[in-house]
Amino acid sequence: MDGHAAGGRRILVVDDDPAILRALRRGLGAEGFAVETAGSGPAALQAAALDPPDAIVLDVAMPGVSGIEVCAALRDGGAEVPVLMLSAMDEVADRVAGLSAGADDYLVKPFDLRELALRLRALLRRASRPAGADPGEEPVLRVGPLAVDPAARRVTAGGREVPLTRREFDLLEVLALNAGIVLTREVLLERVWGYDFEVTGNAVDTFVGYVRRKLDAAGVPRMLHTVRGVGFVLRDPGA
Repeated sequence: MDGHAAGGRRILVVDDDPAILRALRRGLGAEGFAVETAGSGPAALQAAALDPPDAIVLDVAMPGVSGIEVCAALRDGGAEVPVLMLSAMDEVADRVAGLSAGADDYLVKPFDLRELALRLRALLRRASRPAGADPGEEPVLRVGPLAVDPAARRVTAGGREVPLTRREFDLLEVLALNAGIVLTREVLLERVWGYDFEVTGNAVDTFVGYVRRKLDAAGVPRMLHTVRGVGFVLRDPGA
């Protein structure tokens, strides 16, 4: 196992390709994470047992013990650490296998480092519940005047409820989890609509419009912004 000292959340990156390990150690380190690496499944299990990281980035296709086997072993052992799987395979069956083994997210190679960092931050936010909170209860997300309650699936602004459909709520929740970060249409499609390949990027624009109109009707200052040619971002209007 190799480590990279930093002051951020500890990420264990597992891949049998030394070049990928070097690139992710350097790139995620620049994003503020403290990165440790392991070059095999057994090394990853040993590292996670000796000093559990805050999250694991795990390659699926490793020789010997695969990433799916590593993830399953972690879950069988009671580990709740967030796991994000990396794979060159973009078939639905491969994604389902990874998620069924207990992974929390799945990213296909090649990928943008910024997207990997974004997904890791979202996983870490979900995992960071207040002490004593119900394990099944997610903390309320607060962005400016908005309060997004994932457990109750309720959005309020200044104490006034904002009525949203199921899909509108899912979209706003993902944006609130990543407040201040520009999310591409592709990321939003995957995070909100899952792997329904009949849905197109136009659906994102349509539902962003629906959410904007409802926030406007509730008297919320403009928070949901379009970044031309990139995607959308939810920003605290007072920041």
